Amino acid sequence: MTSNLATVTVLPLTPDRWRDLEKLFGEHGAYGGCWCMWWRLTSAQFSRQIGAANKRALKAIVDSGSVPGLLAYAGGQPAGWCSLGPRDQFGRLERSPVLKRVDEKLVWSIVCYYVDKGFRRQGIMEKLTVAAVEYAQAHGASIVEAYPGDRAGPFKATAAYTGVASVFRGLSFVEVLRRRPHAPILRYYLDANSNPATNK
Repeated sequence: MTSNLATVTVLPLTPDRWRDLEKLFGEHGAYGGCWCMWWRLTSAQFSRQIGAANKRALKAIVDSGSVPGLLAYAGGQPAGWCSLGPRDQFGRLERSPVLKRVDEKLVWSIVCYYVDKGFRRQGIMEKLTVAAVEYAQAHGASIVEAYPGDRAGPFKATAAYTGVASVFRGLSFVEVLRRRPHAPILRYYLDANSNPATNK
């Protein structure tokens, strides 16, 4: 299966698109029953909810009117997913010794990707990332933060679920901190006033 990236569209996950997410994630809920709830829960909560309960929890977020992420469509088919939102929505980031806050600035976070096997290595992640930055900006963000893996060589899909560092760098994200060798924190500055490089 191939896609024409010019025809890829990216849209917010709203209740009317829930079935498209179900189709994309499949019976395993993307990765091992996660249903993109990993970053929102404690380890104990996640373990209790893995699978169907995580699915219900994500659907409740969507049904509430909140938008937990964006869906990419290629040829009319759901092809990829990106989870994002204000950083304080993702409690696991706040508790992480590696990904804890760089500073007290308000940021939006991109925390997860899932791309259908038939559409991988075709630029869907780039399309989702560009759309995520635009969506965050439209909702008042001045900084968008990401936490990709940064390793040499090809990535397995499960190892790239937070994104791939080279993709972000190619889109003008800049590294601001690295507490472990393969876990950089990258930022995209939407407002020049929030970029320390322009305020020296």
